[in-house]
Amino acid sequence: MLFDQMRQKPFFILGPCVMENQELLYTVAEKVAEIGQKYNVPVIFKSSFDKANRTSIHSYRGPGLEHGMEMLLKVKERFGLPMTTDIHEPFQAEIVGQVVDILQIPAFLCRQTDLLVAAAKTGKIVNVKKAQFLSGQDMFYPAQKVIEAGNNQVILTERGNMYGYNNLAVDFRNIYDMKAFGHPVCMDCTHSVQRPGGAGGKTGGDRTFVPMMALAAKAFGASGYFMEAHPDPDHALSDGPNMVRLHELEEVIKPLLG
Repeated sequence: MLFDQMRQKPFFILGPCVMENQELLYTVAEKVAEIGQKYNVPVIFKSSFDKANRTSIHSYRGPGLEHGMEMLLKVKERFGLPMTTDIHEPFQAEIVGQVVDILQIPAFLCRQTDLLVAAAKTGKIVNVKKAQFLSGQDMFYPAQKVIEAGNNQVILTERGNMYGYNNLAVDFRNIYDMKAFGHPVCMDCTHSVQRPGGAGGKTGGDRTFVPMMALAAKAFGASGYFMEAHPDPDHALSDGPNMVRLHELEEVIKPLLG
């Protein structure tokens, strides 16, 4: 049912980058639920239990698999929101699939066959993020791995390509190319403004460009939009420079609804 809704209306995957604490999840989820109800659009709450690809080994990664699922389940029970989070190893798929509605495959791992197959076998929606080193046309093959593992519920997500060192650029033609495969295509509006590893042992970026990324993606026919949000992103424990300020989130979303 959720997948059908995501085919019919613009959808929004929203939440803080990493699970810092339960109260943060409640605060952001309350706003996400409010937006979904106010505008009658599918909204999915997202947060990571483990940021396994942080730039530095000293960076905060999250509460871990077991505690993270407990935290997400509390949010789901309180607000009734569909959930998504990213997995990094095949064994995590079945455990996470008991809580979430969408399994997210990180961009750097989108060609990992065992991970894609494990996600597919849960029967949940699988959101495959396009690697920074692939074209939109290349994403036919990761999607096909999910489909041939018996799961037709596939979303593909654009999140930019490497452009020299510590920078990303978005070729919006990728959205058009990926839509040709027949899957919903999501625009990751916040990770696309990253400057990977470009902030002295952590990833930098500039949230100023998030609304423009979203509007450009809309022009190219995006089916949905992924945005991370935080009440105080400048003090967030992961990806702060790229996250939308929570109180500004609704204003960023409104132009995408018409």
